[in-house]
Amino acid sequence: MRVLVAGGAGYIGSVVTAALLSDGHEVTVLDDLSTGHADAVPEGAALAEVSLHDSAPVLADVRPEAVLHFAARSLVGVSQQQPEDYWSTNVGGSLALLESMRAVDCRRIVFSSTAATYGEPDALPIREDAPTRPTNTYGASKLAVDHMLTSYAVAHGFAAVSLRYFNVAGAAFGLGERHATETHLIPLALQVAAGQRGSLTVFGRDYPTPDGTCIRDYVHVADLADAHLLALPAPSAGEHRVYNLGNGTGFSVQEVLDAAREVTGHAIPTTDGPRRAGDPAQLVASSDRIRAELGWTPRHPDLVGIVSDAWTVAQAR
Repeated sequence: MRVLVAGGAGYIGSVVTAALLSDGHEVTVLDDLSTGHADAVPEGAALAEVSLHDSAPVLADVRPEAVLHFAARSLVGVSQQQPEDYWSTNVGGSLALLESMRAVDCRRIVFSSTAATYGEPDALPIREDAPTRPTNTYGASKLAVDHMLTSYAVAHGFAAVSLRYFNVAGAAFGLGERHATETHLIPLALQVAAGQRGSLTVFGRDYPTPDGTCIRDYVHVADLADAHLLALPAPSAGEHRVYNLGNGTGFSVQEVLDAAREVTGHAIPTTDGPRRAGDPAQLVASSDRIRAELGWTPRHPDLVGIVSDAWTVAQAR
């Protein structure tokens, strides 16, 4: 299948691109490299260095049979300070991409959505029918695209899947996390172990959890890639499916730190900070729907294994 991967020079997009190539697909990556890296695009994929807003000529040339859409601004804090950039890129850019697809009669898409669409949950684990009440512009912009896909499926016969990720971590195909502004716990801990920063701040140790630190659901990026390949052919024309992707098991901040210390052999000093506004005590996914409908099963659920894979690639880099 001819597949266009928007945002394929980023962390998750590059891993999924590698998985697509390994599965025999013909892949073109569309990425403006504002946060992605050209050297992360796997060998065998073509790279078109353009933005979502300028995607029409690329799609007209490639004429893909399907699109996987990862391209987005994704820093929660920045989204509150610069909402215009998030509405323009995440929503306006996605609209431009969908129109470019419609112009070449490509109507199959898998969209990289987020658990941030749910906001603070009423119940755990979080199911796809949970209320969507995003607490920041980033989550709101992703939810807007989810709604957009529903309307395009109904009006224009799109076959769409939104995959709502929880915390993605680990590495695959020699590709791992690499952000100019790093906000994720595992790569931050590994940066301390590598001597790139002095310590790590733990935001709150008084949550109602067994060790007092927040609990989050971590899914290995290789398992995420598996889910994309399963989702690609799944929907029929006129159908928009939504699936949560997580392990279904949460790990606390303290457990992540313990795993990073075990893997790296480094003490990883920490300092204690106050709770961050809007940080729920626990966020854990129910992935029962995608397991039942597509047969997806995480192959790498072990936290130490997730951290170890990330550390191996970080060291190589």
